Amino acid sequence: MLQSLVSPVLPVIQRDLHTGAGTVTWVLTAWLLAASVATPLMGRIGDMIGKERTLLVALAAIAAGCLLAALAPNIGVLIVARVVQGLGGALFPLSFGIIRDEFPPGRVVSAVGAMSAVIALGGGMGIVLAGPVVAALNWRWLFWIPLAVVIVTGLLAWRFVPPSPVRSAGRVNWLAAALLSGWLVALLLPLSKGNAWGWGAPLTVGLLALAAVLAAGWIAVEVRSGNPLIDMRMMRLPAVWTTNIVALLFGAGMFGVYAFLPQFMQIPHSTGYGFGASVGEAGLLMVPMLATMAVTGMLSGPIASWFPSRAQVVAGSLLITLASVAFAFAHDHPWQVATAAAVFGVGVGLAYAAMTSLIVHSVPMAQTGAASGMNANIRTIGASIGTAIVSSVVTGDLRPDGLPTESAFTAAFVALAAAGALSVGVALLIPRHRHETPATTPATPEPELAAAR
Repeated sequence: MLQSLVSPVLPVIQRDLHTGAGTVTWVLTAWLLAASVATPLMGRIGDMIGKERTLLVALAAIAAGCLLAALAPNIGVLIVARVVQGLGGALFPLSFGIIRDEFPPGRVVSAVGAMSAVIALGGGMGIVLAGPVVAALNWRWLFWIPLAVVIVTGLLAWRFVPPSPVRSAGRVNWLAAALLSGWLVALLLPLSKGNAWGWGAPLTVGLLALAAVLAAGWIAVEVRSGNPLIDMRMMRLPAVWTTNIVALLFGAGMFGVYAFLPQFMQIPHSTGYGFGASVGEAGLLMVPMLATMAVTGMLSGPIASWFPSRAQVVAGSLLITLASVAFAFAHDHPWQVATAAAVFGVGVGLAYAAMTSLIVHSVPMAQTGAASGMNANIRTIGASIGTAIVSSVVTGDLRPDGLPTESAFTAAFVALAAAGALSVGVALLIPRHRHETPATTPATPEPELAAAR
């Protein structure tokens, strides 16, 4: 929710803090960049020193970031606060690792599905809740309210989450961490700002080239390391690499819709295609998506014994493809968009939970945090790519009054449908034999690791 709730209210923050449109977008970018670096790094640290300790550190970072953001006197302090909040991205792999450590095998899939559904739901809830909160109070309460929740959560976690029974030996490979951080920042920065800088600008091209060089160096260091941050042998497992590619495409599709479907709804009636909705009304039209996402996400684990995780990913990919096609060609009335959004929510709820379950059950317990962290990170990268591409398409064809044309939105949703169709094809490549009965039999991937070696 912290990732998405500021998106609809950026113009309000811009006016209140007396800054420019280009600068205020860093409120989004700062969280994305910090989370992309912190997620795999803290996931690895959690595997080593204890997931419960690292969980409390991540919660403390979120609380500190929320407090600083709520009190921020200017845009610079708010951006720093969002960087601190981004350290909370590590909550994802740490939580999945704790579930894998503490729950009996028969309950792991259901618990992972519930956790994944909550994460996916939070991304959409930010869009829905932002309007009413700002209308009733002001934008600073978008951080005061989460601060209270995080403090209570931290106390409960300190009281009830037991010490990690599974830890991996070794130390953090700081060179690999620096290279990983470097190529992620070098990649995400131009993808987030390329539309403003220009995709052919020297700075954009230079950073993308630097990202490629640093990524190659990171892979070389990890392959040769006896104590890697991300085990490349693990990443070569068929179930892992295929699921991660699907995660990349899902991140692009999901956040492309999160970012631009509400914008489409707010286009004035005078254009001939917009609904003229307010921020709050656009949020209400997103409720069907959140409802179906929550229900199917919660059901993903319990139904896994007869509807395996692989099949759920395939079905989810197909549904988001169909929904994106509907967004593109059937958007004349609000009920059409709301219905397509509900279908989209079913697809995200199924696949989001199932992907995490596939990853958790495909790697050794000691590497759960690192593996699920990388999967979450890949979704973040996909979100940045999807948002950048859709932004480029939507703003590439403007009316004389500066608003996007209907054809621009149509082309953007067609691009998201293409990403969904590609995810269907990749999902079909996910091995089926390892996860046919995930609710009863935990995976033992060590033979696959040996084969990969």
